[in-house]
Amino acid sequence: MLNERNLKDLLYQEFARIGKSLSSPKRLEILDLLSQGPKSVDALAKNTEMSVANVSQHLKTLFNSRMVKFKKEGNYVIYELADEIISDFLITLHALSEKQLIQVQQIKDEFLNDQLGLEGITLSELLPRMEKGEVLLLDVRPKEEYEEAHIPGAISIPIEELEEKLASLPANCDVVAYCRGPYCLMSVEAVKILKSKGIKAFRMEQGVKEWLQLAK
Repeated sequence: MLNERNLKDLLYQEFARIGKSLSSPKRLEILDLLSQGPKSVDALAKNTEMSVANVSQHLKTLFNSRMVKFKKEGNYVIYELADEIISDFLITLHALSEKQLIQVQQIKDEFLNDQLGLEGITLSELLPRMEKGEVLLLDVRPKEEYEEAHIPGAISIPIEELEEKLASLPANCDVVAYCRGPYCLMSVEAVKILKSKGIKAFRMEQGVKEWLQLAK
């Protein structure tokens, strides 16, 4: 028969399984990518700049701790988050890290603010302006991520197609670009391209995950 000590030991042993699966920076990156939508092992390898073998090992660890699940589509194995609660957890982890670890904020400021000098806009500032037709919201993530989920009213132009499709953007309208969230640089690149063509552009730090959490 279990006593209270045995019960606590067993519970915290199970909790620790999740902690161990999150102890790798690359596994955290994989989870962040999967929070944008399902992806093949090859796509994850390309995005993380790891070999397919290494990605597969990390996915095995995440699968064993029930953080991801997979399905087969033809010759491809497609992974996704095991539950939406994991996406919420990642947002909380990012917020906790920024608050408790000054290095996180310093890195973010250096790469996204100080060096790039981009003007930003928040979701709460954006939505009223979109309702008035004052801004165009641009999703510069890959098309499949946009199709999986996007902020209502956003149009999809993947970052690699932006320059060739600039002519399709409406004139005399500010553009707000977003991508995968606070630590993604695709929206930074998009704003730089837009500004170089004389378009008034802003970067929105939040992404779909943050919008979904705000909408709850």
